[in-house]
Amino acid sequence: MEARMQNPATIIPAAMKPIMELMKATQSQGLPPELMEMIHLRVSQINGCSYCVDAGLKSLRKLGESDERIGLVSAWRETPYYTDAERAALALAEASTRLADRADAVSDEVWDNAADHFDEKQLASILLMTAVSNLFNRLNAPVRQIAGSW
Repeated sequence: MEARMQNPATIIPAAMKPIMELMKATQSQGLPPELMEMIHLRVSQINGCSYCVDAGLKSLRKLGESDERIGLVSAWRETPYYTDAERAALALAEASTRLADRADAVSDEVWDNAADHFDEKQLASILLMTAVSNLFNRLNAPVRQIAGSW
């Protein structure tokens, strides 16, 4: 496999700084970094971004996550490895990534469940992490950024 081009944000350097500042802001509301990386990994799996899946997996390993929690994040509904709060965050991230899959993109049930576990700033952080992950996926997947090339 060969990349079609470099990541667009590296070709237009003025884009990289605000993207990185946004990423930093998403992680500023006290949510566990493991949860934020699980969101990034799950969103990247949905979008088929091998570069980001690889990066998310490596980040979770560095944070000390178990192979079960990393490897089964795509099946989080059917496994016992996640807390109710993590499940609520993953459900919100999935719904926010798959906006076109249903008329009510983020159902009241998904939203209310997440709101039961997180305050407004934490919900904003989850949504921003989802959005930034989608941004990375939409930059890397089209240019076929090579997994592990970072």
